Amino acid sequence: MSENTGNPSEHEPRRAFTRIFFDAETVVMQDEHIWPVKLVDISLRGILIGILPDQVINPDKLVDVSIHLGGGIEIRMETRVANQRGDLLGLTCEHIDVDSMTHLRRLVELNMGDTSLLERELNALT
Repeated sequence: MSENTGNPSEHEPRRAFTRIFFDAETVVMQDEHIWPVKLVDISLRGILIGILPDQVINPDKLVDVSIHLGGGIEIRMETRVANQRGDLLGLTCEHIDVDSMTHLRRLVELNMGDTSLLERELNALT
């Protein structure tokens, strides 16, 4: 039996983007299906959602996501399934419009508290 040294890089890939644990009304759409889902966290690169057993997402097709922040503000992105573990689904952002990216950047900035870290993550997107 191997001993866990506590070094996360030994067991899983290191994440390049800070995840923000955030709760907001979130809907995913694929084909004719529209499902409300549980937003677990969000980053500049994608989101992690919780789905119900009857919500079957086709990993070979794009998934449209709408995150309602309140006050008529929403983040809309086109995503692709990156991974699934049980009822948790990781979605990687494939396309996001300028207004949505502005709202996402501001959300991440407010929750990070470190502008230099935010700038590094934004540079990693290009």
